[in-house]
Amino acid sequence: MIGKVRRGGRAAGLLAYLYGPGRANEHVNPHLVAGWRDPAELEPPLRPNGKHDLARLAALLKQPSAAIGEAERVWHCIARAAPQDRELTDAEWARVAREIMHRTGLAPHGQEAEAVRWVAVHHGDNHIHIVATLARQDGRRPRISNDFYRVREACRAMEDELELRRTAPGDRTAAARPTRGEREQAGRRGWDEVPREALHRRVAAAVAAAASPEDFLGRLAGEGVRFRLRRGDGGQIVGYAVALDHHRTAAGTLVWYGGGALAADLTWPKLCARWRRTPRDELREKVTAAARAACGEEDFFRRLAADGVLVRLRHSEINPGQVTGYAVSLPGRTPSAEPVWYAGGRLAGWLTLPRLRQRWAAGDRGWTQAEREALYGEAAEATSAAAARLRQDPASAADIAWATADVLRVAAAALGNPVLARAAEQYERAGRNAYGRIPSPSPEGVRLRAAARLLALAGIAGGRDTTLAGVALVGALASLVASVADLRQARQQAAQAAAARQAASELLTQVTVSAMPPGQAQPVRLRGDLPGQPDASIREPRHGW
Repeated sequence: MIGKVRRGGRAAGLLAYLYGPGRANEHVNPHLVAGWRDPAELEPPLRPNGKHDLARLAALLKQPSAAIGEAERVWHCIARAAPQDRELTDAEWARVAREIMHRTGLAPHGQEAEAVRWVAVHHGDNHIHIVATLARQDGRRPRISNDFYRVREACRAMEDELELRRTAPGDRTAAARPTRGEREQAGRRGWDEVPREALHRRVAAAVAAAASPEDFLGRLAGEGVRFRLRRGDGGQIVGYAVALDHHRTAAGTLVWYGGGALAADLTWPKLCARWRRTPRDELREKVTAAARAACGEEDFFRRLAADGVLVRLRHSEINPGQVTGYAVSLPGRTPSAEPVWYAGGRLAGWLTLPRLRQRWAAGDRGWTQAEREALYGEAAEATSAAAARLRQDPASAADIAWATADVLRVAAAALGNPVLARAAEQYERAGRNAYGRIPSPSPEGVRLRAAARLLALAGIAGGRDTTLAGVALVGALASLVASVADLRQARQQAAQAAAARQAASELLTQVTVSAMPPGQAQPVRLRGDLPGQPDASIREPRHGW
């Protein structure tokens, strides 16, 4: 059972629609099943022409607002059973309506004479409409904060009581879905993708690959996404909104979406929480970016200095004028007053000065196949370590699960793999913490995000990378996602467990197909699939990446 909440300004107009024929004559036998008083007493009488006289009921609903001198405000909730459910009786729908009004606090049990006035209308199609005016009969204002989530709780309670099909909890782990109007607009204008979904995909990809707020905004601009920032009194960024050039109102102005309107974990504070880095990770990212952009040794060290990196050169003992290596540090990033230095080779094998000189001499700023495989190997190692930690220490689970979503998105782009891209979309809900909470940071989560940012620095592979290192990375990701699914299932987080299972099945299928000749690949069934969902756990093999 699902519930949807809307708000308006005229109970009379809404009642006229509910008791009318509907937009396509779909309303059959409209009548009250519940209300703040006996529904038989409140039921609108029939006029000689066969239509209902709604004037008295509309006036009764409006009275509390008029008594306190406020404009009429209407709370409207649609509660609908699943298509597979049986037809509920009027008495059962009345029970549903009362539970919703009780849990939202609009009309708690036993407060029929003091709370808001409301009625529930049933006109077929196994659903009801609850109409309430937002003014209590005792003169106080009702509280409606988080009413959508309280409605979700009431619907799930009724599913258990009435033995109906179970639905996912309203725990803010699902991404925001486009409205019906947004989908219809996209269809009319011939857009391939609804703007809200397109923005969600692009923003999620940008933040997964970004190392800082500046990097994130730069990646948004590179994706063709307009953005504007909201700043606090001190000038600090406290929020943002995004838009697409082609999505405008009738007046020609851009339609903006705040990060929270795309997904619960895309608000600005939650984005900043994803950019936690160790000094070593930050140095490796900065040194790698400078090495790729530099045209020579002097340019490389100049770029590091411009990026705020301290550089210390190592000279030859035989020839003091000859530079044989370097070390880097970040000012103010260590507890002690003395900086901690990292040699280039300690950051990554391809960042030693001799290796960089070879690259600059060859005039090659791209990534070699060996370097790409080294990146994939590091990412696979971080992924395997996170999976092991997840099984040993569930306290780190929330941050590891959240970071896994970033690795999946970036790995899909780095490997040029559409199966990974699909798995990343399917996994997203499994990675989010319930009710939008920011998980405590864990070393494994920080390491996973560092691996994702390094993969992003490598860019998209030329062609579709099917090397052994790439396959090993996908296999490690499949193991990690399956571990997340097990953990979510153990914690009775069914919707998140199902999302992780589906993503893991995609990844396991890809590993199977990559490791076997085309004629021998078989569908993959993931162990421990959720009961009642056999079809979601079988994937036909897809050859090639």
